[in-house]
Amino acid sequence: MKNRSSPRIVIACGGTGGHLFPGVAIAEKLAPRGCEVTLIISSKEVDKQAVRGLSEAEIVTLPAVGLRRGGEVEFLIAFGKSYQLARKLFRWLRPHAVLAMGGFTSAPPILAGKTAGARTFLHESNSIPGRANRWLSWLVDRGFVGFPSAAAKLKRCPVTVCGTPVRARFQPSSSERCRSQLGLDPERPVLLVMGGSQGAGGVNEIIRRSLFTLARVAPEWQWFHLAGPRDTERLRRRYAELNLRAIVHPFFEQMELALGAASATITRAGASTLAELSAMRLPALLVPYPAAVDNHQMHNARTYSSIGAAQVLDQIAATPDKVSTALLELVRNEALRKHMQEALARLVNPGAAEEIATEILNRIHEGEVKTAAAPTFHSLPLPQGAKPPAMFRATTNLTLVPQPAREEPVSS
Repeated sequence: MKNRSSPRIVIACGGTGGHLFPGVAIAEKLAPRGCEVTLIISSKEVDKQAVRGLSEAEIVTLPAVGLRRGGEVEFLIAFGKSYQLARKLFRWLRPHAVLAMGGFTSAPPILAGKTAGARTFLHESNSIPGRANRWLSWLVDRGFVGFPSAAAKLKRCPVTVCGTPVRARFQPSSSERCRSQLGLDPERPVLLVMGGSQGAGGVNEIIRRSLFTLARVAPEWQWFHLAGPRDTERLRRRYAELNLRAIVHPFFEQMELALGAASATITRAGASTLAELSAMRLPALLVPYPAAVDNHQMHNARTYSSIGAAQVLDQIAATPDKVSTALLELVRNEALRKHMQEALARLVNPGAAEEIATEILNRIHEGEVKTAAAPTFHSLPLPQGAKPPAMFRATTNLTLVPQPAREEPVSS
């Protein structure tokens, strides 16, 4: 049980793995420093899977809908509902700080946090800030960004360039050991195919069309394919037809093993994915999502390719011959691999999560010192062992997800 005066910090990070996993990385740094951490995620199944077993934080789901053309009314209704629920939660929780990790799932908690008197922060992983964070930059006390180019576009709050937080378990490791743990041959190359936390139909189709050529030129390769829920069975059949050794999952929680086992990967270019590739020093062929808002994945990818940290292939131009040629080079050209790994090492900041955690706690401390003579609403202690009111446990819109009691720190 933490001290009754422990800082209470909310991290709004749901919607996609690119928002959620950096938030988890920050929670992993806050919890050992005596903080009570609450993660706000979306109601998507992929979010719930991603936090299963997490002991550093309490998990809350909140309804949210992204802003899209033609869906403005639906967005406003969901936004208002999320804001009201967040306000109710914060009246009970009384957070000292609220951190938004991007996406419209994180906007209502920031507004509710301002109303509750909490310090507010945002983190932007991409080279081009998303619409939610551009808007929130008018409201928060401080911003953190993964790419220097993003800082210039968040002009309404002080900004620190710190990189994208990566969970502690992501660091270079023995490929042979990782392959053995996954049930693969430790001596044979492994190609990792992934499209973000929910899979990517475009990447799946590129590989499906390229497998005949790759089976002919590299029959010894093993495949680890994260396909998302819709394409898993179809791709399993395709690998079997070509007699290729492959493991295909819709989703996989132990991504440090998948990345550690891989010789190379073909993947989208989300900022969180790129940060994990950098941490693991994994050569990659990046296929940016062509419909990403503001084409931010292409901007991310070009930042990496400009210093030789990755290769980039436009989805429209991804023919089987081009894909096969690029992947063969990534696996077999040792000089290229070494150059990429050195470039990737320059792009990762292993202390990003710690830096953000420290700044948040410093800001909370500053606020407590300034208001010591007149305690504020959000600084009042919760009763020891307090549980949320029944309304928060019963509603289908705001759900506290039970987490296992912490017995020992999560291994890194």
